Amino acid sequence: MIKAPKSGARSLGSGRGVTYSTSPLLASKTPPWRSRFLVALVGLAFAGLLGRAVYVQILHTEFFQKQGEARYAHTLELPASRGRINDRSGQVLAASVAVPSIWAIPKEVDADPEKRQALAKVLGIKRSELEAKLNPETRFVWLKRLADDETAAKVKALGLKGIFQDREYRRKYPEGEAAAHVVGFTNVEDRGQEGIELAFQKELQGRDGSRSVVRDRLGRVVEDFGDIVPAANGSDIDLSVDSKVQFFAYQRIRDAVAANKAKAGSVVVLDVQSGEVLALANFPSYDPGNRKNLSGEQLRNRALTDVFEPGSTMKPFIAGLALETGRVKPQTLVDTGNGRYPFQGAVISDTKPHGMITVHEVIQMSSNIGTTKLAMQMPPREMHEMFTAIGLGQRPQISFPGAVSGKLRPYKTWRPIEQATMSYGYGLSASLFQLARAYTVFARDGEIIPVSMLRQPHDHPVPGIRVFSPEVARDVRSMLQDAAGPAGTARLAQVPGYSVGGKSGTAHKQEGRGYTNKYRSWFVGVAPINKPRIVVAVMVDEPTAGVYYGGAVAGPVFSQVTAQTLRLLNVAPDLDVKSQIVANQKAVPVEESF
Repeated sequence: MIKAPKSGARSLGSGRGVTYSTSPLLASKTPPWRSRFLVALVGLAFAGLLGRAVYVQILHTEFFQKQGEARYAHTLELPASRGRINDRSGQVLAASVAVPSIWAIPKEVDADPEKRQALAKVLGIKRSELEAKLNPETRFVWLKRLADDETAAKVKALGLKGIFQDREYRRKYPEGEAAAHVVGFTNVEDRGQEGIELAFQKELQGRDGSRSVVRDRLGRVVEDFGDIVPAANGSDIDLSVDSKVQFFAYQRIRDAVAANKAKAGSVVVLDVQSGEVLALANFPSYDPGNRKNLSGEQLRNRALTDVFEPGSTMKPFIAGLALETGRVKPQTLVDTGNGRYPFQGAVISDTKPHGMITVHEVIQMSSNIGTTKLAMQMPPREMHEMFTAIGLGQRPQISFPGAVSGKLRPYKTWRPIEQATMSYGYGLSASLFQLARAYTVFARDGEIIPVSMLRQPHDHPVPGIRVFSPEVARDVRSMLQDAAGPAGTARLAQVPGYSVGGKSGTAHKQEGRGYTNKYRSWFVGVAPINKPRIVVAVMVDEPTAGVYYGGAVAGPVFSQVTAQTLRLLNVAPDLDVKSQIVANQKAVPVEESF
């Protein structure tokens, strides 16, 4: 017989009957310090949270708001469109167009090696260069700025995460190499580096705007917030340059450099009524829109930066000064002897004996001896003042970078032999641009005029500063006409249908303290001779094809550029073409003095 368990007793065979209240573990008392410790921990945690909330929400709220915004809010730059550069008729020489630029958030870019290799190939860079750009610690990186549409499309087709595109402005130069030295170029930040782009950077650049947006994790714009600051586009610049004259001048000097196997060449064309620069061309040149492998030789604006001893082009100014001071008249005789003139321990020579000739013929035949005898009648101060008046030894006042002043020493340091050589262009230096401006003295009846690269609003002649009287200027123009005539030193400078006058020059190049057998050849002239409209200056550096006299090398370029420019300016011919051809056939070769 089995007895039932007593009331209150615990059953070992069933969990239902277990009485926990009698457990010795539960029956033990909890120490008071433990509960207090737990309460203290909870209180400290709450206090820490409260302190953190105060720190974040009150003390440093601005910092944390910025940090939060940085993760979703972005300020997009709204780039201003750079102003256009136009020629005198509105033809665009430089303009901005929107092109794609490719950028990345490195830590989000797909790590697939094959895709990255494909991206590097599309971008045209090495894989190692791409990996360096995609440093995960970098938040933002440009992969290719100012890319072409084809490259942008190929990048998009790869479908890589973390790769994005924006639109930026890139400069286009429609006239290419022909106007490169005038227009210049900008860098990748759209800031001017050369030419007009640099000279008028402030006016052209405008002011960028901004737009605040929210982006999602894929870089897509979700919404705008805040005020939009609109971009202010740059101002347009209207140049005095005529793109047709510029292009033609560039072609002719390029061809002359090739034909004469020369190192370089330059052409300057000035409008003597307004003082506007119609053309400023140099060769070698470059494409402003594609400057890979660009060299300093291509970049130099030689018409403004290269100085040289002007040689025989100084002789008309000496004749003008002698006439202006009343020392001689055009028909005054000068004895040039047998072509060799001992002076101050040196010998001044002409290319051949001229004997007794007039002042007019001194310029026509380019006599060094005749010019020296005219110059030595004058005190050095008079010559120096005249040289200064025509702009020698001074930087041209023109809104263009790189123009140089040349060299003109103080007259008190001149020795007699130096005064003599300066009279025919040795011992001083000038740029082709300075020479072109100096010859406006003869074209404007004795006044030298300011010149400008910007389109002038007025149609009337710009006022100048008087150097010679109108009568003297006209007398010298007559000498220049004969110098470029059938019996002169530059008959190849004649222009069918138009009367012209000018002076050629040829000089040994100076290297160090001595002179070499290398030459510079140039010609500076005015046309038409009775009512001048333009001055054209041409320089060819180091012709090596066997001919180096300025009349033979630079004269033909002057003829071609002058003819084209006068036609484009609608200047009516002032000579009968048939009579000119007959005169040319009777021409007698005349060599040029240095």
